[in-house]
Amino acid sequence: MRPRGVRSAAGGVLCVLGLALALTGCGGREGALKSAGPTPTAVGPVRLWPDLPPATNPPIDYGESDTQRVPGVEVPDNDVHSVDAVAVVQAEVRAHPDTYTGPDGLYQVTARAIEACGTAPAACPVLRPYYRDLTGNGRDELIVGIRMPDQQVGVRVYLAENGGLTRIMSTVDQVISVELAGRALILRVGSAGIPGYEYRTAWTWDEQQRSMLPTRDEIVRVKPPGTGPSTVPAPRLVSPTPTPTNAPAPALPEATP
Repeated sequence: MRPRGVRSAAGGVLCVLGLALALTGCGGREGALKSAGPTPTAVGPVRLWPDLPPATNPPIDYGESDTQRVPGVEVPDNDVHSVDAVAVVQAEVRAHPDTYTGPDGLYQVTARAIEACGTAPAACPVLRPYYRDLTGNGRDELIVGIRMPDQQVGVRVYLAENGGLTRIMSTVDQVISVELAGRALILRVGSAGIPGYEYRTAWTWDEQQRSMLPTRDEIVRVKPPGTGPSTVPAPRLVSPTPTPTNAPAPALPEATP
């Protein structure tokens, strides 16, 4: 058993040390706590018109989540590098003849040129394909561009699954450029209504919808105000070339966001 006097002395030493530490922490020495000054009041989201009843009808369907199996196209080992991009688009044209609107829509002149890609490759509107894992499944998806009249470009993305192809994205616009950033496909489109600005839409994979969705859309100023007409560049198009069946996959350039 420890003597009572020793316990009292030890307690006194601890009290003195505690008091010294407290005084040191409150002093002006280096490392001491300092005030950050007044902080602004946090402003949370405020709901406007809280009594407004919710909409009873769903919004207009723009077809962003429409997916479709490409008929008649087989993909060995679910490897999109083994398929011909021109043959893929031709299969869709043949499956939807005389379709001019929606995700399958093509100009009649474009559809005819696609069918003639084998005999007139120089006029083939199907651009050089690109490959990137956009879904995160560890395999590349097939990215196809289709040149159309009025500087419009159709962009389609295909997922290989169960030995075939599923189209998981299809859109058409007057494209300035198409870029890859990680697993996002970014389309830059000139704004006709707001000179000097452009639209940038990031399409990304949505696991629940099993399709590419426009998950981010923004309007960006591309020139300072008062500098004259818009200087938005013309679309950067790649000359169409037929895709050799056994050709290696083209190297994908580094994309910028």
